Amino acid sequence: MAFLVLRRLMQAALILLGVAAITFLLLYALPADPARMIAGRSATAQTVANIRAQLGLDQPLLVQFWTYLVNLLSGNLGRSYAQKTEVLTLIAARLPATLTLMLAGILVEVTLGLILGTIAAVRRGGFVDRLVMMASFVGASAPQFVVALLLLYVFAVMLGWFPMSGYGTLAHVVLPASTLGILGAGWYARMVRSAMIDVLNQDYVRTARAKGLSSRRIIFRHALPNAVLPIIAMIGIDIGQFMGGVVVVEAVYGWPGIGQLAWQAIQQVDIPIIMGVTLVSALAIVIGNLFADLIAPVIDPRIRTR
Repeated sequence: MAFLVLRRLMQAALILLGVAAITFLLLYALPADPARMIAGRSATAQTVANIRAQLGLDQPLLVQFWTYLVNLLSGNLGRSYAQKTEVLTLIAARLPATLTLMLAGILVEVTLGLILGTIAAVRRGGFVDRLVMMASFVGASAPQFVVALLLLYVFAVMLGWFPMSGYGTLAHVVLPASTLGILGAGWYARMVRSAMIDVLNQDYVRTARAKGLSSRRIIFRHALPNAVLPIIAMIGIDIGQFMGGVVVVEAVYGWPGIGQLAWQAIQQVDIPIIMGVTLVSALAIVIGNLFADLIAPVIDPRIRTR
C-alpha cells in the first residue's frame, strides 16, 4: 500500500507538470493581451508595454514558464492581474463553497444512482427497468441550465421551499446539489445496472441462491459490494470535475465557488487565476483517483492480490 501511494504521488507530480505546461502554452497562444485588458482601450502603447514588463509578459515563453514553476514549488500561485490579490488567497476563499457543493452533489448522484441502478438490475427486462433507464437517459442528457431553472421555478418560486440563490445554509445547497445529482445519477444508474446484472450472473451468486439465502441478503451482501467498484472510480473523476466548478450551476444559483472565479478570470484573461484553478482541479482528480485506488481493495480484497 505504501508503494502504491508513493507511485501515485510520483505520477501526480508528472501529471500536474504536464497540465501546467499544456495550460500555460494554450494561454500563451491566446490572441487576447492581458496587459491591454488591464490598461483599458484608451491606454497608450507605452502604458501597455510598461504593464507587460511589470507582469513579466515581455519575457520569452520558457522563461515565463520556468519562473511560474519555481514560484509554484514554493506554494506561490501568482497574483491576479485584475484583482491584485494572491491567487491562493482567492481560491482558498472560494474553496469551502466548492467543497460543500462537491460533496453534496456526489452524495445525491451516488445515492440516486445506486438505488435506481439496483432496482433496474433486479427488475431487468420489465417495465420498471425500462422506466428507470429512460429516466436516467433524460437526466444524463438534460442541459444543466434547464434542470437548474426547472428546480428553481418549482421548488423556489412556486412552492417557496428553498431560497433562489445564495450560500451559507443547508437550504441553499439543496437545489444546486440536486441539479448536479440529477445530471450525474443517470450515468451512475446505468453503470450500477450493468455491473449488477453481470454480478448476479456469477457462480457465487447462484451458489448463494442454491443455499436458500434471501434475495435481499444476496443483493446487499454479495452483489452490490462487487458492483460498486466502477462507481468508486467514477467518483474520483467527479471530484475533479466538481472542484473545477460547474460554472452554469454556480451562475444560476449564485454559488460563490472556484468555477465562478475561473469564469470571471477567463473573461478578463487573468492567466494566474486560470492556471491556479486548473492546477487545483487537476490535483483534485489525482487525489480522487488515489482515494478510489485505496478504497477499492477494502471493498474487494481480491484486488490486493492482483
